[in-house]
Amino acid sequence: MSLRILHTSDWHLGQHFMGKTRQVEHQAFCAWLLQQVREQAVDVLLIAGDVFDTGSPPSYAREQYYRLVVELRDAGCALVVLGGNHDSPAMLGESRSLLAQLGTQVVPGVGVDLTEQVLVLNDRAGLPGAILCAIPFIRPRDVMASHAGQSAQDKQQSLQQAIAEHYRALYDLALSKRTELDLALPIIATGHLTTVGASASESVREIYVGSLEAFPTSAFPPADYIALGHIHRPQKVGGLEHIRYSGSPIALSFDEARQQKEVLLLEFGDAALQAITPLPVPVFQPMASLRGSLKELAVAIADIAAQGTPERPVWLEVQVSSDDYLSDLQSRINGLCEGLPVEVLRIRRERGNATASLASEARETLDELSVEDVFARRLQQEVLEEEDAQRLQGLYRQVLEAVQGQ
Repeated sequence: MSLRILHTSDWHLGQHFMGKTRQVEHQAFCAWLLQQVREQAVDVLLIAGDVFDTGSPPSYAREQYYRLVVELRDAGCALVVLGGNHDSPAMLGESRSLLAQLGTQVVPGVGVDLTEQVLVLNDRAGLPGAILCAIPFIRPRDVMASHAGQSAQDKQQSLQQAIAEHYRALYDLALSKRTELDLALPIIATGHLTTVGASASESVREIYVGSLEAFPTSAFPPADYIALGHIHRPQKVGGLEHIRYSGSPIALSFDEARQQKEVLLLEFGDAALQAITPLPVPVFQPMASLRGSLKELAVAIADIAAQGTPERPVWLEVQVSSDDYLSDLQSRINGLCEGLPVEVLRIRRERGNATASLASEARETLDELSVEDVFARRLQQEVLEEEDAQRLQGLYRQVLEAVQGQ
């Protein structure tokens, strides 16, 4: 008996990136993914959180999601969707019963009934192949009550303990389910959180405001594999083969542009994890972050232009170092790009107030930005020490969480 699972996460369908839609990229990724599902005879596709970029995704993003559900059903592959910190539990949950009829199991958030988070994963023949502790993003209010007078450290410890207890309770239920089925099945767990030692990127927003910095790997149960989401760079956790972030399938920020994105093909057999094979995801939209003087940038922009086409220009972030005092940087950079298949989305001055500038054709509107994005844009216009900037971001997130929790 064997089971093949594709571990993915952080799709962020519907993302607007500096005024640019990612719709075409996501369409190309879904087409590539379906090809992998068929070629690798995948039994289950797993999305470990953040299938959408916002709680109210645009209609085209929802359409992409629902189309994929049907296409996976036709390909003989089951789908398991876990809610992430960007996802709305209500929005994901509204179609849960309907999608269940199409072979998709959705766990939008932590519910009262823990048994709803313990799923039996079947192979293509309909035979049980594994038991899944399907754990979505855990909000503090899901697992603990706040107490007046608690210090930040006390809150962090309480939240870590509550999350660890949630994992233990589900793992115990999975053991009971395995005994009930009387089958030697591997147990898999999921998670959408930051773990100790994980390397993040600028597009990863902190999720446990002032409460949980990183969840210790020692607090995970002894599952055969732990499929994580939230961190966008694919990586093992603490060097452990069986605890992994699959990372996001497309670059969601300029500092992710150099990463080789991937999804993870997992093979289970004889009640154990047999193999993990990374499947590299093609680059559907070239992006690059360039830094240097105007003279150095002229060479770098000409070089990177070879990756673009008139139909698919390279998206650029340009950081000007020694010439950043010039008042006409925008026009100078535009001159360097003239006639080349590149598009500058952001210009940074290394000194000064490091104001982010957008190309004229990449105007952003408020409805394209999240509230976090608006605050980040405003913060970039100030000259602040890194420590002060982080403190302000932390305070802002606390206010935002308090408002959203009402």
